[in-house]
Amino acid sequence: MASKDADPSLGYLTRKDTEVKLPRPTRVKNKTPAPIQITAEQILREARERQEAEIRPPKQKITDSTELADYRLRKRKEFEDLIRRVRWNVSVWIKYAQWEESQKDFNRARSVWERALEVDYRNHTLWLKYAEVEMKNKFINHARNVWDRAVTLLPRVDQLWYKYIHMEEMLGNVAGARQIFERWMSWMPDQQGWLSYIKFELRYNEVERARAIYERFVQCHPKVGAWIKYAKFEMKNGEIVRARNVYERAVEKLADEEDAEQLFVAFAEFEERCKETERARCIYKFALDHIPKGRAEDLYRKFVAFEKQYGDKEGIEDAIVGKRRFQYEGEVRKNPMNYDTWFDYIRLEESVGSKERIREVYERAIANVPPAEEKRYWQRYIYLWINYALYEELDAGDTERTRDVYRECLKLIPHEKFSFAKIWLLAAQFEIRQLNLKGARQILGNAIGKAPKDKIFKKYIEIELQLGNIDRCRKLYEKYLEWAPENCYAWSKYAELERSLSETERARSIFELAITQPALDMPELLWKAYIDFEISEGEYEQTRGLYERLLDRTKHLKVWISYAKFEASAMEENNGGSDSPQDGVQEEKKECIQRARRVFERAINYYRTSAPELKEERAMLLEEWLNMESSFGELGNISLVQSKLPKKLKKRKQITSEDGGVAGYEEYIDYLFPEENQTTNLKILEAAYKWKKQKISSDDD
Repeated sequence: MASKDADPSLGYLTRKDTEVKLPRPTRVKNKTPAPIQITAEQILREARERQEAEIRPPKQKITDSTELADYRLRKRKEFEDLIRRVRWNVSVWIKYAQWEESQKDFNRARSVWERALEVDYRNHTLWLKYAEVEMKNKFINHARNVWDRAVTLLPRVDQLWYKYIHMEEMLGNVAGARQIFERWMSWMPDQQGWLSYIKFELRYNEVERARAIYERFVQCHPKVGAWIKYAKFEMKNGEIVRARNVYERAVEKLADEEDAEQLFVAFAEFEERCKETERARCIYKFALDHIPKGRAEDLYRKFVAFEKQYGDKEGIEDAIVGKRRFQYEGEVRKNPMNYDTWFDYIRLEESVGSKERIREVYERAIANVPPAEEKRYWQRYIYLWINYALYEELDAGDTERTRDVYRECLKLIPHEKFSFAKIWLLAAQFEIRQLNLKGARQILGNAIGKAPKDKIFKKYIEIELQLGNIDRCRKLYEKYLEWAPENCYAWSKYAELERSLSETERARSIFELAITQPALDMPELLWKAYIDFEISEGEYEQTRGLYERLLDRTKHLKVWISYAKFEASAMEENNGGSDSPQDGVQEEKKECIQRARRVFERAINYYRTSAPELKEERAMLLEEWLNMESSFGELGNISLVQSKLPKKLKKRKQITSEDGGVAGYEEYIDYLFPEENQTTNLKILEAAYKWKKQKISSDDD
């Protein structure tokens, strides 16, 4: 009587009986390292040396039937015991059945196979091995029976069907094989099963049967690949009309499928092979109109290759342009604000040269106005308008349309938030090219009124200056300076204009007005221009006065150097037109040098008393003075400067990190001037005297 815990899958043994019992690990009490250590290699070597020889069962020679019966009984008992332990292991069953087969006891072998199938009939390997044993031993009907049961129980395992059909075909039973195929097809297998059936029929030249199977095949698998195979089959058999009919039916049913491109390419290539180039061209064009552009890359490539082979020059160009046009259309449909794509599209249409299409693309492009009124979004967009206007003027030669383009563009830009000087200037220059000076002035006047910019003022003044309208230039400069009174460029250019007209007093007044402005963007340029103007006019006293006024505002190093150089160069200017004797010239030279020295002395004095921290500027000033004294030749006095030159000292200073710690040290150049040296010496002497006094008083105590 079997116990309650017995499991039929384990041969009615309990789980406890089948558990592998491992020896219990011994607990190590003393875990201190042993005095003599051994390596893993030594352990392995000793294990190998102490290994006992493998015990092999002795070879047994069977001499009579009794011994054979004993051997068989023993082997069967072993197999049965093994099966009882591991009933689910298929390989054990297969070995048992194959051993029974080797003993030529086929009934027992079949019994083992059947018992194995009862355990796991879903394992197709068992069916395959069972049927192969029957076939190997030429038990054909038994094999048929096995195959029949196998395909009935496991109809989705293709290998069983293939093996069954192969056996029947090898036996020459074509009708039986066909019947098996029909049984298989009723289960609607994958494409390979249908193609195997078709190949089977074609091996026996049953073309009509194969055609009928193809019809069923495309109904079962209405895919592009199936229809193409059907059409190629008809083409191979020379049935061009039938093949075309297959393609046409496929196009009707699958024109909207994802892989329709493949079908159209195959259809066009079929017509191409049939020398029907017009038909092929129509198919390509029909396909390009119906297939989405993203899925038609291969189709475009094939069409271009087809046109290169069979088309004329125009056809080839049309194919290439059409392909690129479709690409651009797809891109601008996805993102109409991608202006770079619009530029490429327009360039393509301009290369073709169709005015209507070019204008249409330009109009579509400029219709995509940036959604936000921020200049950075308009910077690319505005070039569409510029290119459109230039195209209408230069290529199309339509001045009225060009004027309209500029007008519409200027109307569209929100000038109260931002503007584009480039558009205003291009519109004005276009009117000048059309000899419409009044229109150009009107445009530039509107620009100054709505959105004044430096570029517009400069260009307008330049145009009026070229035309010789000085009064207009003066008015424009006044407007310019009203709009930007801090613009030093405008002030200096205005004064330069007056000077070129020999209006010295007007120029001086402009400069005076300029330097009195409360805020200037580059005052150093304006002062330099004013000083250069006075020097060029020979007004040295005025120049000195300017330098003094400038020094009241700033004591910058460059101002001192420039002032000293001016005093030195005033000598050369005075010398140029003098008829006085040589002694007078020398005296004048000495006087100029003295004035330059006085400037340097003032500068040095300022840096010593008012800005002692600017040591580097003071050192640079002394170096400049030394160079100037050297350039004076005999009249110069280098020793005057050398006594004032500082010593260069290399020092180190601590670098502090962000968290307040010490990050390291860096070297820097410090300057030690002569008067500083004396004061440090005095401090040392004072400290020494104090120390000595303290020492004497302590000795007395």
